[in-house]
Amino acid sequence: MKLCIFDDGRLGVVRNGAIFDASAALDRLPTWRYGQRTGDPLIEALPELLPHISTLADAAKPIPIEQAMLKAPVVWPGKLVAAPVNYNDHLAEAQADPGTFAPSQVRRIHEIGLFLKAPSALVGSSEGIMLAKPDRRTDHEVELAVIISKKASHVSRDEALDYVAGYSIGLDITVRGGEERSLRKSIDSYAVLGPWMVTADEIGDPGALAFTLQVNGETRQRANTRDLVIDVPGLIEMASSWYTLQPGDVIYTGTPAGVGPIQSGDILTASMERIGTMKVNVHGG
Repeated sequence: MKLCIFDDGRLGVVRNGAIFDASAALDRLPTWRYGQRTGDPLIEALPELLPHISTLADAAKPIPIEQAMLKAPVVWPGKLVAAPVNYNDHLAEAQADPGTFAPSQVRRIHEIGLFLKAPSALVGSSEGIMLAKPDRRTDHEVELAVIISKKASHVSRDEALDYVAGYSIGLDITVRGGEERSLRKSIDSYAVLGPWMVTADEIGDPGALAFTLQVNGETRQRANTRDLVIDVPGLIEMASSWYTLQPGDVIYTGTPAGVGPIQSGDILTASMERIGTMKVNVHGG
């Protein structure tokens, strides 16, 4: 099932190019007291809610996707976990351009591990990217994003996919420079997620998904998740060995070669096999 959050926080099911409103399912989310909530409540409740969501969508009238404001399909992520240089061709690209990619941070993922982006950076595809440092080079990075379904601590790679709620397309927008990665990648709107979440059962094996990124119609990045240095199960195993993952946490799995600059007025078109396509506008600067 393809699930989206749209307009003023409504829940929708995406079918055949249209959205079917299933927001009434949100009334079934459990209540909680202040201090008791950990993780995104909708993502945590999805296994029980999916049949009701499907029934509501069956009875709803279609809303054309182009008429909806698509927000990030996860509202309350506790963590945005990201994998640096997780494609060998991007590692080679970065090593060959020390003027753009800080040499101290261009090392193999097994050496440097993962990093975090601020959840406040998260936006949906319709909200767009707002450039914050117009005097600095800002780059696009397209990647598969993995949405965690339930509490995960010290998960083995053999069990890892049992902890996945679904998948989206991620854009990890990056200001280049010598500062720490998390600072340069945590600016508001620099974590795009969308256009919706595809539940894990519709994807099956996430290890062979072709994807592309175009800027103003020009293809900049083209790759397949089979070329990940550390694959999705491995990333879940690695992340959960350092900190507990919670429902709604998102793992950005890394970007391939072809990383390049964006500027105000650009239109980014990201497509991924079995997920879909999103267009993202760049503003500011």
